[in-house]
Amino acid sequence: MCEKFQIVGSLLRPKELLVYKNQIEQRDDITYPFYNDFEGYEQTEFASIQNIVQKEIEQNITVVTDGEYSKSLWHLDFVWGLKGFERYIADHGYFFRDFDGNSHYETRKDIGLRISDEISGKNHPFIDVYKKLQASAGEHQTKLCIPSPSHILGELTFSHNFGPEAIYKTKSDLKNALTQAYTEFVEEFAAAGGEILQFDDCLWQLFADDNPNSPFTGEEINQDEVQTLATEFIDINNRVIAVGHRLGLKMWTHNCRGNYDSRNMGGGSYVKIANLFLKQLNYDRFFLEWDDDRAGSIEALAVFKDKPHVEIVLGLLSSKTNTLDDEERILKMLDEASSIIDKDRLFISHQCGFASCDGGNELTEAEQWAKIEQGQKLAQAYWQ
Repeated sequence: MCEKFQIVGSLLRPKELLVYKNQIEQRDDITYPFYNDFEGYEQTEFASIQNIVQKEIEQNITVVTDGEYSKSLWHLDFVWGLKGFERYIADHGYFFRDFDGNSHYETRKDIGLRISDEISGKNHPFIDVYKKLQASAGEHQTKLCIPSPSHILGELTFSHNFGPEAIYKTKSDLKNALTQAYTEFVEEFAAAGGEILQFDDCLWQLFADDNPNSPFTGEEINQDEVQTLATEFIDINNRVIAVGHRLGLKMWTHNCRGNYDSRNMGGGSYVKIANLFLKQLNYDRFFLEWDDDRAGSIEALAVFKDKPHVEIVLGLLSSKTNTLDDEERILKMLDEASSIIDKDRLFISHQCGFASCDGGNELTEAEQWAKIEQGQKLAQAYWQ
Protein backbone atom coordinates (compact mmCIF):
# COMPACT_ATOMS: atom_id res chain seq x y z
CA MET A 1 0.00 0.00 0.00
CA CYS A 2 1.36 3.41 -0.97
CA GLU A 3 -0.57 6.54 -0.06
CA LYS A 4 1.43 8.45 -2.67
CA PHE A 5 -0.84 7.08 -5.39
CA GLN A 6 -4.35 8.55 -5.32
CA ILE A 7 -7.51 8.26 -7.40
CA VAL A 8 -9.36 11.39 -8.44
CA GLY A 9 -12.76 9.86 -7.74
CA SER A 10 -14.78 8.18 -10.48
CA LEU A 11 -14.54 4.58 -11.70
CA LEU A 12 -16.25 2.72 -14.52
CA ARG A 13 -19.84 1.74 -13.69
CA PRO A 14 -21.03 -1.89 -13.88
CA LYS A 15 -23.54 -2.93 -16.54
CA GLU A 16 -26.38 -3.50 -14.09
CA LEU A 17 -26.14 0.12 -12.91
CA LEU A 18 -25.86 1.52 -16.43
CA VAL A 19 -29.25 0.00 -17.26
CA TYR A 20 -30.79 2.69 -15.04
CA LYS A 21 -28.33 5.47 -15.87
CA ASN A 22 -29.02 5.15 -19.59
CA GLN A 23 -32.75 5.58 -19.00
CA ILE A 24 -32.20 8.65 -16.81
CA GLU A 25 -30.30 10.40 -19.59
CA GLN A 26 -33.34 10.30 -21.89
CA ARG A 27 -35.94 11.73 -19.52
CA ASP A 28 -36.68 15.03 -17.80
CA ASP A 29 -40.07 14.01 -16.41
CA ILE A 30 -38.39 12.38 -13.41
CA THR A 31 -37.29 13.81 -10.06
CA TYR A 32 -33.79 13.54 -8.62
CA PRO A 33 -32.49 11.24 -7.13
CA PHE A 34 -34.82 9.20 -9.37
CA TYR A 35 -35.19 6.29 -6.94
CA ASN A 36 -38.98 6.45 -7.04
CA ASP A 37 -39.00 6.53 -10.85
CA PHE A 38 -37.21 3.22 -11.45
CA GLU A 39 -37.98 0.10 -9.51
CA GLY A 40 -34.83 -1.47 -8.11
CA TYR A 41 -32.58 1.50 -8.95
CA GLU A 42 -31.72 2.54 -5.38
CA GLN A 43 -30.96 -1.03 -4.36
CA THR A 44 -28.78 -1.60 -7.43
CA GLU A 45 -26.89 1.64 -6.84
CA PHE A 46 -26.20 0.81 -3.19
CA ALA A 47 -25.10 -2.73 -3.98
CA SER A 48 -22.80 -1.37 -6.70
CA ILE A 49 -21.29 1.12 -4.25
CA GLN A 50 -20.67 -1.62 -1.72
CA ASN A 51 -18.95 -3.70 -4.39
CA ILE A 52 -16.71 -0.92 -5.69
CA VAL A 53 -15.70 0.17 -2.20
CA GLN A 54 -14.65 -3.40 -1.43
CA LYS A 55 -12.72 -3.52 -4.70
CA GLU A 56 -10.92 -0.27 -3.84
CA ILE A 57 -9.96 -1.65 -0.45
CA GLU A 58 -8.70 -4.87 -2.03
CA GLN A 59 -6.67 -2.76 -4.49
CA ASN A 60 -5.04 -0.88 -1.59
CA ILE A 61 -6.52 2.52 -2.45
CA THR A 62 -5.97 4.64 0.65
CA VAL A 63 -8.72 7.27 0.22
CA VAL A 64 -11.92 5.54 -0.84
CA THR A 65 -14.78 7.01 -2.89
CA ASP A 66 -18.13 5.61 -4.00
CA GLY A 67 -16.67 5.48 -7.53
CA GLU A 68 -19.20 8.29 -8.16
CA TYR A 69 -21.71 5.51 -8.81
CA SER A 70 -24.37 7.75 -7.26
CA LYS A 71 -23.91 10.23 -10.14
CA SER A 72 -24.84 10.46 -13.79
CA LEU A 73 -22.52 13.41 -14.43
CA TRP A 74 -19.61 14.56 -12.30
CA HIS A 75 -21.20 17.90 -11.43
CA LEU A 76 -24.87 18.16 -12.31
CA ASP A 77 -26.22 15.55 -9.90
CA PHE A 78 -25.06 17.77 -7.07
CA VAL A 79 -26.97 20.72 -8.53
CA TRP A 80 -30.04 18.54 -9.15
CA GLY A 81 -29.99 17.76 -5.42
CA LEU A 82 -30.07 21.42 -4.39
CA LYS A 83 -33.52 22.79 -3.67
CA GLY A 84 -34.71 25.37 -6.18
CA PHE A 85 -33.31 23.79 -9.35
CA GLU A 86 -35.13 22.14 -12.23
CA ARG A 87 -33.40 19.76 -14.63
CA TYR A 88 -34.34 19.53 -18.29
CA ILE A 89 -33.13 18.15 -21.61
CA ALA A 90 -31.48 21.00 -23.50
CA ASP A 91 -31.33 21.60 -27.23
CA HIS A 92 -27.73 20.38 -27.24
CA GLY A 93 -25.13 19.00 -24.89
CA TYR A 94 -21.64 20.28 -24.11
CA PHE A 95 -19.16 20.28 -26.95
CA PHE A 96 -15.84 18.50 -26.49
CA ARG A 97 -12.95 18.17 -28.91
CA ASP A 98 -13.03 14.90 -30.80
CA PHE A 99 -9.94 12.76 -31.29
CA ASP A 100 -8.90 14.67 -34.42
CA GLY A 101 -8.51 17.77 -32.26
CA ASN A 102 -10.77 19.91 -34.44
CA SER A 103 -14.31 18.57 -34.83
CA HIS A 104 -16.89 18.78 -32.05
CA TYR A 105 -18.10 15.83 -30.00
CA GLU A 106 -21.49 16.43 -28.39
CA THR A 107 -22.32 15.06 -24.96
CA ARG A 108 -25.65 13.92 -23.54
CA LYS A 109 -28.31 16.65 -23.49
CA ASP A 110 -29.87 16.38 -20.02
CA ILE A 111 -27.70 19.28 -18.87
CA GLY A 112 -30.29 22.06 -18.71
CA LEU A 113 -30.54 23.94 -15.40
CA ARG A 114 -33.37 26.26 -14.45
CA ILE A 115 -33.74 28.09 -11.13
CA SER A 116 -37.40 27.91 -10.14
CA ASP A 117 -37.20 28.91 -6.48
CA GLU A 118 -34.74 30.12 -3.86
CA ILE A 119 -31.93 27.63 -3.71
CA SER A 120 -30.84 25.69 -0.62
CA GLY A 121 -28.29 23.01 0.21
CA LYS A 122 -30.19 21.56 3.15
CA ASN A 123 -31.14 17.86 3.23
CA HIS A 124 -29.15 17.09 0.09
CA PRO A 125 -29.35 13.45 -1.11
CA PHE A 126 -25.54 13.32 -1.23
CA ILE A 127 -25.48 13.23 2.57
CA ASP A 128 -27.28 9.88 2.58
CA VAL A 129 -25.00 8.68 -0.21
CA TYR A 130 -21.98 9.62 1.86
CA LYS A 131 -23.33 7.80 4.91
CA LYS A 132 -23.64 4.66 2.75
CA LEU A 133 -20.05 5.14 1.63
CA GLN A 134 -18.90 5.45 5.23
CA ALA A 135 -20.78 2.30 6.22
CA SER A 136 -19.24 0.38 3.33
CA ALA A 137 -15.71 1.67 3.92
CA GLY A 138 -15.56 0.97 7.65
CA GLU A 139 -12.31 2.31 9.10
CA HIS A 140 -10.90 3.31 5.73
CA GLN A 141 -10.55 7.00 4.91
CA THR A 142 -13.19 8.39 2.54
CA LYS A 143 -13.79 11.52 0.51
CA LEU A 144 -16.77 13.04 -1.26
CA CYS A 145 -16.36 14.78 -4.63
CA ILE A 146 -18.69 17.61 -5.67
CA PRO A 147 -18.35 20.44 -8.20
CA SER A 148 -16.70 23.63 -6.99
CA PRO A 149 -18.97 26.60 -6.25
CA SER A 150 -17.16 28.57 -8.96
CA HIS A 151 -17.79 25.94 -11.62
CA ILE A 152 -21.52 26.00 -10.95
CA LEU A 153 -21.57 29.79 -10.71
CA GLY A 154 -19.84 29.82 -14.09
CA GLU A 155 -22.34 27.51 -15.74
CA LEU A 156 -25.28 29.43 -14.30
CA THR A 157 -23.76 32.73 -15.37
CA PHE A 158 -23.06 31.55 -18.91
CA SER A 159 -26.66 30.34 -19.22
CA HIS A 160 -28.10 33.63 -17.89
CA ASN A 161 -29.77 32.34 -14.73
CA PHE A 162 -30.18 35.85 -13.31
CA GLY A 163 -31.94 39.01 -14.47
CA PRO A 164 -35.01 41.19 -13.95
CA GLU A 165 -37.49 38.33 -14.46
CA ALA A 166 -35.44 35.68 -12.65
CA ILE A 167 -35.43 34.57 -9.01
CA TYR A 168 -32.06 36.28 -8.60
CA LYS A 169 -31.89 39.72 -10.16
CA THR A 170 -28.12 40.16 -10.30
CA LYS A 171 -25.07 37.93 -10.54
CA SER A 172 -24.12 39.10 -7.06
CA ASP A 173 -27.48 37.88 -5.72
CA LEU A 174 -26.94 34.52 -7.42
CA LYS A 175 -23.40 34.24 -6.09
CA ASN A 176 -24.50 34.95 -2.52
CA ALA A 177 -27.35 32.45 -2.74
CA LEU A 178 -25.06 29.77 -4.14
CA THR A 179 -22.51 30.47 -1.40
CA GLN A 180 -25.22 30.02 1.22
CA ALA A 181 -26.45 26.77 -0.35
CA TYR A 182 -22.92 25.36 -0.39
CA THR A 183 -22.41 26.49 3.21
CA GLU A 184 -25.54 24.59 4.27
CA PHE A 185 -24.32 21.48 2.48
CA VAL A 186 -20.81 21.67 3.95
CA GLU A 187 -22.25 22.05 7.44
CA GLU A 188 -24.41 18.95 6.99
CA PHE A 189 -21.50 17.01 5.48
CA ALA A 190 -19.34 17.80 8.52
CA ALA A 191 -22.20 16.88 10.86
CA ALA A 192 -22.48 13.52 9.09
CA GLY A 193 -18.86 12.74 9.96
CA GLY A 194 -17.27 13.86 6.70
CA GLU A 195 -13.55 14.59 6.81
CA ILE A 196 -12.47 15.29 3.21
CA LEU A 197 -14.49 17.31 0.69
CA GLN A 198 -13.11 17.62 -2.84
CA PHE A 199 -14.24 20.38 -5.19
CA ASP A 200 -13.88 19.46 -8.86
CA ASP A 201 -13.40 22.24 -11.41
CA CYS A 202 -12.93 22.48 -15.19
CA LEU A 203 -13.10 26.24 -15.76
CA TRP A 204 -9.69 27.57 -14.67
CA GLN A 205 -8.17 27.16 -18.13
CA LEU A 206 -10.73 29.56 -19.62
CA PHE A 207 -8.51 32.26 -18.14
CA ALA A 208 -5.26 31.05 -19.73
CA ASP A 209 -4.43 33.23 -22.71
CA ASP A 210 -2.60 30.33 -24.39
CA ASN A 211 -5.84 28.31 -24.51
CA PRO A 212 -7.00 28.36 -28.15
CA ASN A 213 -10.38 26.97 -27.12
CA SER A 214 -11.27 29.68 -24.61
CA PRO A 215 -14.04 32.20 -25.33
CA PHE A 216 -11.97 34.71 -23.34
CA THR A 217 -9.10 34.96 -25.81
CA GLY A 218 -8.85 37.43 -28.68
CA GLU A 219 -8.22 41.14 -29.11
CA GLU A 220 -11.92 42.03 -28.89
CA ILE A 221 -12.30 40.59 -25.39
CA ASN A 222 -12.38 42.96 -22.42
CA GLN A 223 -9.62 41.43 -20.30
CA ASP A 224 -10.52 43.55 -17.27
CA GLU A 225 -13.93 41.88 -17.21
CA VAL A 226 -12.27 38.47 -17.60
CA GLN A 227 -9.99 39.13 -14.63
CA THR A 228 -12.97 40.30 -12.58
CA LEU A 229 -14.75 37.02 -13.30
CA ALA A 230 -11.66 35.03 -12.30
CA THR A 231 -11.53 36.96 -9.04
CA GLU A 232 -15.21 36.18 -8.41
CA PHE A 233 -14.54 32.48 -8.99
CA ILE A 234 -11.66 32.52 -6.52
CA ASP A 235 -13.69 34.45 -3.96
CA ILE A 236 -16.72 32.15 -3.92
CA ASN A 237 -14.50 29.09 -3.58
CA ASN A 238 -12.46 30.58 -0.76
CA ARG A 239 -15.59 31.62 1.10
CA VAL A 240 -16.83 28.03 1.12
CA ILE A 241 -13.36 26.59 1.76
CA ALA A 242 -13.22 28.77 4.88
CA VAL A 243 -16.47 27.22 6.09
CA GLY A 244 -15.01 23.76 5.63
CA HIS A 245 -11.82 24.68 7.48
CA ARG A 246 -13.83 26.19 10.33
CA LEU A 247 -15.61 22.85 10.67
CA GLY A 248 -12.34 20.89 10.65
CA LEU A 249 -12.61 19.50 7.10
CA LYS A 250 -9.77 18.91 4.70
CA MET A 251 -10.64 20.81 1.54
CA TRP A 252 -9.21 19.43 -1.70
CA THR A 253 -9.66 20.30 -5.36
CA HIS A 254 -9.27 18.58 -8.71
CA ASN A 255 -8.77 20.51 -11.94
CA CYS A 256 -8.69 19.19 -15.50
CA ARG A 257 -9.48 20.34 -19.02
CA GLY A 258 -12.57 18.23 -19.52
CA ASN A 259 -13.04 14.46 -19.66
CA TYR A 260 -15.94 12.85 -21.52
CA ASP A 261 -15.80 9.53 -23.39
CA SER A 262 -11.98 9.95 -23.41
CA ARG A 263 -12.30 13.40 -25.06
CA ASN A 264 -11.18 16.76 -23.68
CA MET A 265 -12.54 20.28 -23.86
CA GLY A 266 -9.44 22.34 -24.53
CA GLY A 267 -6.00 23.57 -23.59
CA GLY A 268 -4.41 26.25 -21.48
CA SER A 269 -1.26 25.95 -19.38
CA TYR A 270 -0.97 26.12 -15.60
CA VAL A 271 1.82 28.68 -15.88
CA LYS A 272 -0.69 31.21 -17.24
CA ILE A 273 -3.10 30.81 -14.33
CA ALA A 274 -0.68 29.95 -11.51
CA ASN A 275 -0.88 33.36 -9.85
CA LEU A 276 -4.67 33.17 -9.92
CA PHE A 277 -6.01 29.73 -9.16
CA LEU A 278 -2.96 27.92 -7.82
CA LYS A 279 -1.70 30.75 -5.64
CA GLN A 280 -4.92 32.32 -4.41
CA LEU A 281 -7.19 29.31 -3.76
CA ASN A 282 -6.91 28.08 -0.17
CA TYR A 283 -7.18 24.33 -0.70
CA ASP A 284 -5.18 21.80 1.30
CA ARG A 285 -4.53 19.55 -1.67
CA PHE A 286 -4.58 20.16 -5.45
CA PHE A 287 -5.15 17.35 -7.98
CA LEU A 288 -3.69 18.75 -11.22
CA GLU A 289 -3.63 17.45 -14.79
CA TRP A 290 -0.27 16.77 -16.45
CA ASP A 291 -0.88 13.74 -18.65
CA ASP A 292 0.02 15.57 -21.87
CA ASP A 293 1.58 18.82 -23.07
CA ARG A 294 -1.63 20.87 -22.87
CA ALA A 295 -0.81 21.64 -19.21
CA GLY A 296 2.47 23.27 -20.16
CA SER A 297 5.62 23.44 -18.06
CA ILE A 298 5.68 21.83 -14.64
CA GLU A 299 7.52 24.97 -13.54
CA ALA A 300 4.04 26.23 -12.62
CA LEU A 301 4.52 24.32 -9.35
CA ALA A 302 6.90 27.05 -8.20
CA VAL A 303 3.88 29.05 -7.05
CA PHE A 304 3.41 26.51 -4.24
CA LYS A 305 6.84 27.22 -2.70
CA ASP A 306 5.23 29.88 -0.53
CA LYS A 307 2.41 27.53 0.53
CA PRO A 308 4.34 24.90 2.53
CA HIS A 309 1.31 23.11 3.92
CA VAL A 310 -0.32 22.50 0.52
CA GLU A 311 -0.04 19.04 -1.08
CA ILE A 312 0.02 18.53 -4.85
CA VAL A 313 -1.20 15.46 -6.72
CA LEU A 314 0.37 15.29 -10.16
CA GLY A 315 -2.03 13.81 -12.72
CA LEU A 316 0.80 12.32 -14.79
CA LEU A 317 -1.08 9.22 -15.87
CA SER A 318 -4.02 9.16 -18.29
CA SER A 319 -7.48 7.83 -17.50
CA LYS A 320 -8.48 8.44 -21.12
CA THR A 321 -6.35 5.73 -22.77
CA ASN A 322 -6.66 1.96 -22.62
CA THR A 323 -2.90 1.37 -22.62
CA LEU A 324 -0.37 1.69 -19.82
CA ASP A 325 1.46 4.98 -19.49
CA ASP A 326 5.05 5.84 -20.38
CA GLU A 327 6.87 5.17 -17.11
CA GLU A 328 10.09 6.86 -18.20
CA ARG A 329 8.18 10.08 -18.86
CA ILE A 330 6.40 9.90 -15.51
CA LEU A 331 9.60 9.32 -13.52
CA LYS A 332 11.31 12.17 -15.38
CA MET A 333 8.46 14.54 -14.55
CA LEU A 334 8.47 13.40 -10.92
CA ASP A 335 12.16 14.28 -10.74
CA GLU A 336 11.43 17.68 -12.29
CA ALA A 337 8.60 18.31 -9.85
CA SER A 338 10.73 17.20 -6.88
CA SER A 339 13.38 19.73 -7.85
CA ILE A 340 10.76 22.46 -7.37
CA ILE A 341 8.58 21.17 -4.49
CA ASP A 342 9.66 18.90 -1.66
CA LYS A 343 9.10 15.28 -2.65
CA ASP A 344 7.12 14.59 0.54
CA ARG A 345 4.44 17.09 -0.56
CA LEU A 346 3.85 15.35 -3.90
CA PHE A 347 1.55 12.51 -4.95
CA ILE A 348 0.63 11.00 -8.33
CA SER A 349 -2.68 10.06 -9.92
CA HIS A 350 -4.40 9.87 -13.26
CA GLN A 351 -5.32 13.27 -14.66
CA CYS A 352 -9.03 12.68 -13.98
CA GLY A 353 -11.45 9.98 -12.98
CA PHE A 354 -12.25 7.09 -15.30
CA ALA A 355 -15.92 7.98 -15.65
CA SER A 356 -16.76 11.67 -15.30
CA CYS A 357 -20.10 10.75 -16.81
CA ASP A 358 -21.70 7.39 -16.21
CA GLY A 359 -20.77 6.05 -19.66
CA GLY A 360 -17.11 6.33 -18.78
CA ASN A 361 -13.94 6.55 -20.81
CA GLU A 362 -13.08 4.19 -23.67
CA LEU A 363 -11.40 1.36 -21.80
CA THR A 364 -12.47 -1.81 -20.00
CA GLU A 365 -12.65 -2.39 -16.26
CA ALA A 366 -9.66 -4.73 -16.53
CA GLU A 367 -7.68 -2.00 -18.31
CA GLN A 368 -8.76 0.52 -15.66
CA TRP A 369 -7.44 -1.63 -12.82
CA ALA A 370 -4.23 -2.37 -14.72
CA LYS A 371 -3.63 1.37 -15.03
CA ILE A 372 -4.34 1.86 -11.32
CA GLU A 373 -1.92 -0.95 -10.47
CA GLN A 374 0.74 0.70 -12.65
CA GLY A 375 0.26 3.97 -10.76
CA GLN A 376 0.59 2.21 -7.43
CA LYS A 377 3.79 0.46 -8.48
CA LEU A 378 5.31 3.70 -9.76
CA ALA A 379 4.47 5.47 -6.50
CA GLN A 380 5.86 2.62 -4.43
CA ALA A 381 9.12 2.65 -6.39
CA TYR A 382 9.54 6.41 -6.36
CA TRP A 383 8.74 7.03 -2.69
CA GLN A 384 10.15 3.81 -1.20
